[in-house]
Amino acid sequence: MEANIILKGKQSGILLALRDNGQSWYVSSLAKAAGTTYVHACNFINTCEELGIVNCEKHGKLKVVKLTEKGAKMVEMISGISALIGSPPVAAAAQPQAPQPSTQQSAKEKEKEPEKK
Repeated sequence: MEANIILKGKQSGILLALRDNGQSWYVSSLAKAAGTTYVHACNFINTCEELGIVNCEKHGKLKVVKLTEKGAKMVEMISGISALIGSPPVAAAAQPQAPQPSTQQSAKEKEKEPEKK
């Protein structure tokens, strides 16, 4: 929570995810890793590309995103700030959570139950 005061969680989550060079990062997979929408991730990646933080390579309709040297330095700084604050890395906090089962009955389930008097 404290890291979100200083660092924007979703943007930091996208950049921190890019540290993992073991996979090809597409905008959609970055959005999922950071717990944000595709449009938000796409806009952020476009801005980062203009600033020289990431490089994007088109592979057909897909865009593969990689950190530049400048971007890698920034990610290390983001990680360091999170450590100073004493928070877990922002990417871990930004991971999407599995939906929890609802304890409330749906309207259809209520209709099926006989009325209690």
